[in-house]
Amino acid sequence: MKHIGADQAGVTADAYDREPTVAELDAIELESPLIVAEVELLDVQITTLDRVPNEMDARRLRRARNRVLAARRVLANHTATVVPGDAA
Repeated sequence: MKHIGADQAGVTADAYDREPTVAELDAIELESPLIVAEVELLDVQITTLDRVPNEMDARRLRRARNRVLAARRVLANHTATVVPGDAA
């Protein structure tokens, strides 16, 4: 069986086949506390799906929501102080 494919790397190379840039990695690192807080909130929400939330669940849910809001506030304040094209 003969494989049919392009002989040139430029034809088969895709923009998605590259590694993330330093700027993209910095953006991910900057947003990681918010991502972790949102995952924790989702975990609490999933836990309370199949039962009536008790007082402990309500506290966990409230604390997780507060962590998400705090992480969003920190991220918004950081991005508001960074001027585009300026060194962070």
